Amino acid sequence: MAETKQHSTGHPQSTGHPQPTGHPLDGQEAALILEQSRATVDPELRSAIESLPGSMRRVALYHFGWEHADGTPAAGNAGKAIRPALVLTAAAALGGQRARAAAVRAATAVELVHNFTLLHDDVMDRDTTRRHRATAWTVFGDADAILAGDALQALALRLLAEDPHPASAQAAARLADCVVELCAGQHADTAMERLGPREVTLDEVLVMAEAKTGALLGCACAIGALYAGAVDEDVEALDAFGREAGLAFQLIDDVIGIWGDPRSTGKPAGADLAARKKSLPVVAALASGTPAAVELAELYEMPYEKGDEEGLDRTALAVERAGGRDWAQGQAADRMARAMQELARAVSDPEAAGGLLSLAEFVTRRSS
Repeated sequence: MAETKQHSTGHPQSTGHPQPTGHPLDGQEAALILEQSRATVDPELRSAIESLPGSMRRVALYHFGWEHADGTPAAGNAGKAIRPALVLTAAAALGGQRARAAAVRAATAVELVHNFTLLHDDVMDRDTTRRHRATAWTVFGDADAILAGDALQALALRLLAEDPHPASAQAAARLADCVVELCAGQHADTAMERLGPREVTLDEVLVMAEAKTGALLGCACAIGALYAGAVDEDVEALDAFGREAGLAFQLIDDVIGIWGDPRSTGKPAGADLAARKKSLPVVAALASGTPAAVELAELYEMPYEKGDEEGLDRTALAVERAGGRDWAQGQAADRMARAMQELARAVSDPEAAGGLLSLAEFVTRRSS
């Protein structure tokens, strides 16, 4: 494996994943796939957003980084396009380039749903920064951000409803089911925030994380398989692949949320700890039964006082000393191994599976 150095997350140097023939997992292939996917999806995405009424269009264009708050053009960051890349790459893996080309609307629909969740999550979590700029709700207000998110979800379903592809109805039903699961996961997440640090179990947080993150990545892969005309068993295997990779993604995301470099993440250091979020490393640390777990629980029972950087450092150290960071990184590697097993069920040819493997490696080896 060409890239073995540690990122700022402290990810282990190697996950022990076998490399598919001809696909060195050095991040270069994944970067190319993401770049191509962004270029493929953006015209359809912009066309959909331009169809919105002016007030919601302005919020959406700002959220995607294509306009400044005053409506002037911006060359911003619309995100990494991981989910649409999974749709397109899964379609190609099972049906070749023709299937990939046919899945562009579906990939766009998945990206619209993802951004609907981001707009709503930022409001609920009161996050003030995303993609290195102020979140939409801080600029336009809660109501406008929520309504823009609602509109993005409606656009996603309209794209699929108007798509003449024979798989579009199944894709729409699967995406709608996924949105319900996403909402259930977000509900569980917000409910957990009202509980004390000793009242949440690790199993509960894992189920919540699969619903919030794994579900949409699994859905993206499954929709790509549907557009390739795959049999039910392969569709479900790719859904399982995406879910396991999604959990690995969330585990690393939670590590970054505590120890990530703000210059890379675009978010303040320790934001999750300041918000007393029950992230996976934190709950694993709380469940460790160590003296550091007791200290962490005591810290989490006290509200964070703005500007208390020393308190954040103590909290992060307690999570690490209680084994939360090591557990999250080990669990991410385990979930990736499971993801690879599921992928092999549907795509036995390593060459065809290489793109999906590269994307999965990319999201679990990132530092922002």
